[in-house]
Amino acid sequence: MVADVSPGDVHPGLGVLGPVTAWDADGNTIALKGPRHRSVLARLIVARGRVVPVAHLVDDLWDDPPADPVGALRTFVAALRRALEPDRSPRTPARLLVTEGPGYALRVPTDAVDAWWFERAVADAAKLPPEEATVRLDEALGRWRGPAYAEFAEQPWARGDSRRLTELRLHVVELRAEALMSLGEADRAAADLRAHGAEHPWRENAWRLLALALYRTGRQADALEVLRGARTLLADQLGIDPGPGLRALEEDILQQAEHLGRGDRPAWAGRPGQAGRRVRGEHLAGDGGGAARQGNRLARADDGARTAASTRAGDGARTAASTRAGDGARTAASTRAGDGARTAASTRAGDGARTAAPTQADHSARTADLAQSDRHPPTDRTARPGAAPAPASPAGRVWEQVAAAYDRTVAPDARARLESTTGLLRNLAVTGGSGLLAAREHRVAAVAAAEELGDPELTARVIGAYDVPAIWTRLDDPEQAAQVVAAAERTLTALTALSSTAHGHAAIPAAHEADRARLLATIALESRGTRLARGPQAARRAEEIARRLDDPALLAFALNAGFMQAFDRTGLAPRRDGIGAELVALSARHGLSTFETLGHLVRLQARSALGDFTTADHHAVAADDLAVRHERPLVGVFTRWYAALRLDITGRAPATEVEAAYRDAAALLGGAGMPGLAHGLLPLALLCLRLRRTLPLDFDDHTDWGPYAPWVRPLHLLDRGRRSEAADALHATPEPPRDLLQEALWCLTAQAAVALGDRRTMARAHAALAPAANELAGAGSGLLTLGPVAGYLELCSG
Repeated sequence: MVADVSPGDVHPGLGVLGPVTAWDADGNTIALKGPRHRSVLARLIVARGRVVPVAHLVDDLWDDPPADPVGALRTFVAALRRALEPDRSPRTPARLLVTEGPGYALRVPTDAVDAWWFERAVADAAKLPPEEATVRLDEALGRWRGPAYAEFAEQPWARGDSRRLTELRLHVVELRAEALMSLGEADRAAADLRAHGAEHPWRENAWRLLALALYRTGRQADALEVLRGARTLLADQLGIDPGPGLRALEEDILQQAEHLGRGDRPAWAGRPGQAGRRVRGEHLAGDGGGAARQGNRLARADDGARTAASTRAGDGARTAASTRAGDGARTAASTRAGDGARTAASTRAGDGARTAAPTQADHSARTADLAQSDRHPPTDRTARPGAAPAPASPAGRVWEQVAAAYDRTVAPDARARLESTTGLLRNLAVTGGSGLLAAREHRVAAVAAAEELGDPELTARVIGAYDVPAIWTRLDDPEQAAQVVAAAERTLTALTALSSTAHGHAAIPAAHEADRARLLATIALESRGTRLARGPQAARRAEEIARRLDDPALLAFALNAGFMQAFDRTGLAPRRDGIGAELVALSARHGLSTFETLGHLVRLQARSALGDFTTADHHAVAADDLAVRHERPLVGVFTRWYAALRLDITGRAPATEVEAAYRDAAALLGGAGMPGLAHGLLPLALLCLRLRRTLPLDFDDHTDWGPYAPWVRPLHLLDRGRRSEAADALHATPEPPRDLLQEALWCLTAQAAVALGDRRTMARAHAALAPAANELAGAGSGLLTLGPVAGYLELCSG
């Protein structure tokens, strides 16, 4: 029995998908004291509601027990009970951590423990249509904060559950990829599978799915190269041949078998088409440094298996931390010869993912064209493997000379290489397209490599140096974000301990304070869109430290974090407008061009929400000017969408013209490297337009609504005349995430509730939307709108 409690009771949340922790009903972290307390809690979670005898707990907790282990255990249990049930009256029996028979048991509902919720979510996703399954699986993967059971993962009592959960997470990544492919999003699945296969190179199903995804995007040669790279890897490292799944797929691709479904939308089965076969030697602990250690074992892998950042054939089979000297696309985490100044932006022949400087050299003055051309950087197709092409510009020549000098003079194992790499990744990220995807992937590898070195100061600098401005509130890769947050939390704890040991009660050095602020800002940025209290708390603390240190660049980073956490309710456009105004002024004074651009985009969004399009126009022009001057192609994606919104909001252009403008803007997202923004956005914008103008919705059942499916589904079913199903879908609709589109999603819920006469949901929507009564729903995104929130409030009041 998992729970023995009333369904209506409020319970703390318990987490083992990362460091063992607990949260109260508001999402605040509950202090669990020391590691023994956490180990008791973790041990009881492993038991899944069964009684664990005291004698077993003593054996599990201590190799060398104290004089009175039972007394010590009772002390830990009493402290846990106080922490988990702070409002329980004295001498009242505990409800959660109970004494039963010879030991203790945990009595909590399934959804109280993140691992149990994760398992159920995965099982539920297999029964959903693919568009809803991807949302559910994304949410499930987003629950991971680090390795399962983290500090206890290798304890004998936790090892089995930790490895089982880790294996299930890997299965979910592959399941999600199949769901994406069934939606016709093979390109997006391929991007995710590259990183997955690189981190877990012994999973043949990962390579199979990657090759299949590449084939379905029309990249037959790349698909074959992945399969051949996997064969070489297995043969060289393990002395085995590929399994039947890989062999059959290679033969089918060579024959262009019809059943592979190239370019179509294959049926979704709710489970991987072929279970991932794990060959002997696979590492399952799931620890943060796994990718780097895998890389050291795979340094001899064939050059055809390039890193995930490479855009040429064979980009699947090399790990994210490859250490082989001379690779064209070096990884951020590598610490061996030749990798310091290169990363995914290497200028050597055959690396396909060039540096930002040569790619940006040919930008035109039109920002939209910048965004478009950035998706197809020039590549020398005639260069011999291993031969460096002659740089075509002064910037390219300088880059190559400096990179060569760095390789010659900086020691191969110098820690400075990691810090240099992080700076390159930061610059690479703002180029968009493959640069942004590569930067995100190699950032995780760089952090893992820094943690392996055991230097919290270095790790703090590596994590905090990636201060890439963020404007969109939905994460592109929740799993990677969770890994970064977990690493930042670990590093923050280690840095605090280091400062306390070194300085006692003396003032903490400014350098450590700045590092702490950057870690906190990172936690806030990578936690955006969630309901956990940690994100806003970290943002506030980062801003306090930055203001005290009077550090403009640090303050700009902290303000960005504060912006990302300014969505705790609807109607907060004025607060975000203030943040944008300070960012613009601060950045202009101190020459922080990327954050100045961000500030203009923040104000564009906020003024749009408030219906002040004259001011929003000014900020759109200012952002475009800065983008051209400083070669920031991604800005054009947002300003092109804003132009479509402006055309829409005037109401003068015919709907066909507005839809064409939205489709043109969406075309820029195809290679922008921002799936969190792109997925489902175009159909949502078209839906909003048609609803506002009372046009037929005219969407088929295969429309990919992405993460917005739960809020769209009731209206879509109503449009199809399926009223009973629509009512069920409305009852299942969750609260919108706390992001730039929460007002729009609440308005969709309100409209469905009104159509169905669901007064309870109407009341919920009214209460949620009331603070935004003076705003335009959705316009705070700068991308789309459902019109005045006041109109929906009036509907819900009727």
